[in-house]
Amino acid sequence: MAVIRAAEDARDQLKARAAKMWNVAPDAVTWQDGRAIPPPGTEKAEPLTVAEIAAKMTHTGGPIVGRASLYAPMAGPAFGAHICDLEVDPETGQSRVVRYTAFQDVGKAVHPSFVEGQMQGGVAQGVGWALNEEYIYNSDGVMENAGFLDYRMPVASDLPMIETVMIEVANPLHPYGVRGVGEVPIVPPLAAVANAMRDATGVRFTELPLSPPRVLAAIESAAPVPVDA
Repeated sequence: MAVIRAAEDARDQLKARAAKMWNVAPDAVTWQDGRAIPPPGTEKAEPLTVAEIAAKMTHTGGPIVGRASLYAPMAGPAFGAHICDLEVDPETGQSRVVRYTAFQDVGKAVHPSFVEGQMQGGVAQGVGWALNEEYIYNSDGVMENAGFLDYRMPVASDLPMIETVMIEVANPLHPYGVRGVGEVPIVPPLAAVANAMRDATGVRFTELPLSPPRVLAAIESAAPVPVDA
């Protein structure tokens, strides 16, 4: 793979720099346990670590550069499952998410706190789509909520602390096992919120967002179906 070849290239550069420091042929230097090993009989030569070789790079030829490229045959499949609990005021149609948990196969979580943030950000955006975000036009076709003052997006006070469960299953299509994380959690909230709304009100909604006017109208006009139906 390209990444392996790049590692070998960088190692060859390190061996060549060590050889220059010892005044020996590069082919005579070996690499073992992360250190350059001098050939037998080299006077006053001790194994050198990467840090020791790098400390002398200005005297041995300048920066040591590694390059790599990877052509993946396809994106690594991504999976997630979400659970949403919400409360609904039957007199106003106003709803509030009181608990939200997102499970996701994140591949190898290189930076877990960043992965968690991507999952939480995706949920926040998805909940916004599910509950409030929509374009509103008047009878003349003019958008009435074209600015952020009127376009209703969730803010921190609208959401609970979003719980995340990271499941690490390495992506076999990537040399480090990582998967794309940010796109996956945006989609499930629409279904999770709609299902929670159905359980809370007894009404199956087929149109989003579940804004208070739409929820109130559905509660008042539709005959509730049994929750366990």
